[in-house]
Amino acid sequence: MSRAELRAHGWDRDAVARQVVARRWAPHGRQTIALHTSILGPEARRWRALWEVGIRVAVLDGVTALQAAGLSGFHDDRVHVSVRHNAHVPQVDDLVLHKVVRRIDGELAAGGIPRTTPAVAAVRAAHWAVSNRQAALALVMPVQQRLVTGHQLVAAAKAVRGRTRRAFISAVAKDIANGAESLGELDFAALCRARGLPEPTRQAVRTVGVMRAYLDVFWEDVGLVVEIDGSQHQWGVAPTDDHFRQNALVISGDRVLRMTLMGLRLAPDRFMDQVCAAHAALGHRRAS
Repeated sequence: MSRAELRAHGWDRDAVARQVVARRWAPHGRQTIALHTSILGPEARRWRALWEVGIRVAVLDGVTALQAAGLSGFHDDRVHVSVRHNAHVPQVDDLVLHKVVRRIDGELAAGGIPRTTPAVAAVRAAHWAVSNRQAALALVMPVQQRLVTGHQLVAAAKAVRGRTRRAFISAVAKDIANGAESLGELDFAALCRARGLPEPTRQAVRTVGVMRAYLDVFWEDVGLVVEIDGSQHQWGVAPTDDHFRQNALVISGDRVLRMTLMGLRLAPDRFMDQVCAAHAALGHRRAS
């Protein structure tokens, strides 16, 4: 409990001190008293962070706000708290304090521990991440776990103006919200030109047996297909349809390389290395 809550229940400073001296309770900073002597659990550590920084100015934000909303599988044991940039707050150990230029309308979640909404928290977590990979996880995992929709993420990416990777976050949010549309906007030909590859056919149509296959990228001269999977490829029976199409192409003699749109955002050079290697190998085989 906070000292303010204890006072409201009739426990003044001296009464609290007697419990601490008797080793029944333990202080965790200037404002937080544990009514036990064990370590603090995750929820207690979050409340402690807010009380120590100032409950009137601080809210949980970033990954911590997502965890408080129910996010699982994203491992960050630190407590992330945000305050306005002009707030004067004490230095507190065992937490990460972020100063934000402004609060945007509707960014605070209703009820429960003071925190930002999942959409805002995800975008801020992406800005504060240590790498693009971690940033992408902070954006995609809340959508996968249905804490936020892709379109809410896009709106938050426009409203939250962080200092880092703005273009990357905007692109990934759009990928998550509408993979097919983002795929159409992706300039894959530019990636090929940068590697000296001939420009492929985009959205080619192949008839394989009784199946019509719509291919994202196709080099007819060497029989190389590149499939870039947006978020729509994860819905319903789409993965099964994709597998049937890929199997039919391979049986007909084509080679198929696959990558998610997210993977291409995160590691374009690594994937293009594979595309170049496949194109070279197939070209050599056709020539011989």
